[in-house]
Amino acid sequence: MEDLLKSASKNRWKAIGTHKRAGVVAPLFSLYSGRSLGIGELDDLKLLADWCSKTGNSIMQLLPMNEVGPVFCPYDSISSFALEGAYLSLRLVKGLDAKSLKSRLELVKKRFTAGGKGRVDYGIKEAKMRLLWDIYRDMRRSGIKGLDAFIEENAYWVRDFALFKVLKNHHGHRAWYEWEDRYRSRDASSIKEFEALNKEKIDFEIWVQWELYKQFKDVKEYAASKKVLIKGDLPVLVSKDSADVWAHPEFFKLDLAAGAPPDMYCAKGQRWGMPTYEWGRIESDGYRYFKEKLKYAENFYDILRIDHVVGLFRIWSIPFGDPLENKGLNGFFDPEDENEWEGHGRKLLSVIIDSTNMLLCAEDLGVIPKACPKVLKEFGVPGNDVQRWTKDWEVRHDFLMPREYRFISVAMLSTHDTTNWAAWWEHEAGTVDEALFARKCAERGIDYAGAAAKLFDAKLSSHGRLRWLGDVASGDALSAALGKPKEEIKDFIEMYENSFGEKERLWKLLEMKGPMEERSTAALVRQALKMVLDSRAIFCINLITDLLYLTDMFKDDPYRYRINTPGTVRDENWSLVMPVSLEGLLKDKCCRQIRAMAASSKRT
Repeated sequence: MEDLLKSASKNRWKAIGTHKRAGVVAPLFSLYSGRSLGIGELDDLKLLADWCSKTGNSIMQLLPMNEVGPVFCPYDSISSFALEGAYLSLRLVKGLDAKSLKSRLELVKKRFTAGGKGRVDYGIKEAKMRLLWDIYRDMRRSGIKGLDAFIEENAYWVRDFALFKVLKNHHGHRAWYEWEDRYRSRDASSIKEFEALNKEKIDFEIWVQWELYKQFKDVKEYAASKKVLIKGDLPVLVSKDSADVWAHPEFFKLDLAAGAPPDMYCAKGQRWGMPTYEWGRIESDGYRYFKEKLKYAENFYDILRIDHVVGLFRIWSIPFGDPLENKGLNGFFDPEDENEWEGHGRKLLSVIIDSTNMLLCAEDLGVIPKACPKVLKEFGVPGNDVQRWTKDWEVRHDFLMPREYRFISVAMLSTHDTTNWAAWWEHEAGTVDEALFARKCAERGIDYAGAAAKLFDAKLSSHGRLRWLGDVASGDALSAALGKPKEEIKDFIEMYENSFGEKERLWKLLEMKGPMEERSTAALVRQALKMVLDSRAIFCINLITDLLYLTDMFKDDPYRYRINTPGTVRDENWSLVMPVSLEGLLKDKCCRQIRAMAASSKRT
C-alpha cells in the first residue's frame, strides 16, 4: 500500500482507496436487456451496475465507447472524443412521443431484436440515426436547452467531428484522404461555404453527441450510488480515417501504420493500420490534444485503461505501403534507439497522470521493454497479469503462484483479444502457434510436415495451434525430431520449454483432483478464477464470459465465444452477444457464487 501512496498516482489512490477489488469486463455491444433496441444501450449499464453490486464486483470495465467506422472495431475509432451513436437509448430521448415516430420505432424493434441471435446486427445504427434525425428536426423548432453550453465546453473537438461526419457522407463515406482537395486540406473558404449549406446536418451530429453525453453521465452517477467504479478504455491510437487525423494531420506520421512484432501467438506479428504520432508536434502544442481527450473522458470514468501503453515508450511502425499480407514482419521500433525508450515513456506518462483525476491502469502485454514495468510501478499504474502468460519465463518456465503476482497490477484469466479461458484450456494450453512453427522450420530448411508428425498430436491440435505429443520429453528429443543440434534451435527449445506440459502443470497448481481432463468444466473454471482472485494483485477484473463459464449458459465449442481475433477482419469480431439478458443475469444462481468467491478472496 505504501508504494501506491508514494507514487505519482497517490492522490487517485487516496480517492478510490487502496483495498483489493474485484471487477468485470463487459463490452456494451455484448449486453442487452428487455428494453434494448438491437444492441446494448447506455441505460443498460445501470443493470450491469446492479449486477456488479449483487456479485461483489466494485469495478465495471468497458471497451472503448468511441464512435467507430464501418468495421465495428472499438480500437479503430473515428474519434477519440465522440461516443458511439448505436449505444443511445432512444426511449430516453425527448420527442419520441409523436404517433408516426412510435409506429416506426415498433418496426425497428421487430427487425432488430437484441439478444437471441448470438451476434449483433450493426444495421441497427443506421436505423437509429434515421429516427433520431426526425426527432431532431421536430425538436429544433422549439429550441434545445443546454446544448450551447455543451458545445462551448467541447469546442476543441465537437464541431470538427460533426463537420467530418457530414463531409464523409457528402463524399460517399470515402476516407478523408480521398476527398476533394479543398476539403481534404481544410481550405478555409470552402469549409465555411460547406458549413453554411449543411448547418442542419452538422448541428444534428452535435446534438446526438450531446444526448449520448447526458445518458452516459447519468450512468456514472447511478454506478456511484451503487459504489461501483467505471473503468474506461482509451486507445493510444486512432483510425487514420478519423476526425482527429483530419483536423490535426500534423500530429500523425501518415506514412506509417502501427502494429506489433511477431511473437509466439502471432507468427507474422500484427498490423493495426492506425498512424503513429509526431510527438514533437504534440509537445510543441502543450499536449493539448491528449489533455482534451482526458478531460472529456473524466465525465464518464473513474479509472482509465491506457491501451497499448508500451506504445508510449516505443511503437512498432510499419511502412504504410508494405503489402498487407506481411502484417507486422517488416516493422521497426520508433524511437529506434533503445536508450531513448524509458525517457520517452516516462515523459508521456507524466503528462497524462498530471492531466487527469482518473486513476490510470495500463495494458502492458506483448513484447515489453524492460523500462515499461519499472516506470509503471514507480508511477503507481497497474499493468495486466493474465494468468496464461504470468510465468517465470526464464528459469522455471512455469506459472507464477498467486503470491508472486505483481501487487500493482490487474489480474485476469483472459482479455478481449484472447480466447476465453475455457477455449484456451481446450485448444491452446500446451501448444505452439502452427504458422510460427512452420515459418521457423522454413527458415532452417527443416521439413515441417515430417517434424510436425513426430512432435505434435494431430487429434488434439486445432484452430491453428499444435499440441505437443506426450513423449517429447526433452530438448534432446526435440533436437532429434528436427534433425538439428540444440545450439542451432534455441528458439524452438524456448517454445517447447514454455508450453510443453502446460496443462498438466496448471491442473496440479489449481489443485484439481484426478487425472487431467482435456475439456473445461465449471469446477475447473472456478479454480482458475480462485487463483487470480487470491493473487496479490490489487485489482482482479475478469471477462464476463469467463465468469459465466461457472454456469452452463454457453454451448458448443468455447472457441466460438471469443470477442476478437487480433489481426483479422471478420464478422465474428466485436459482435458477440451474451446468451442471457441482464435481467436474467441478475436472477441467475451464479450471482451468489461469484459474490462468495470475491468475499473469500477479501475483495470488495
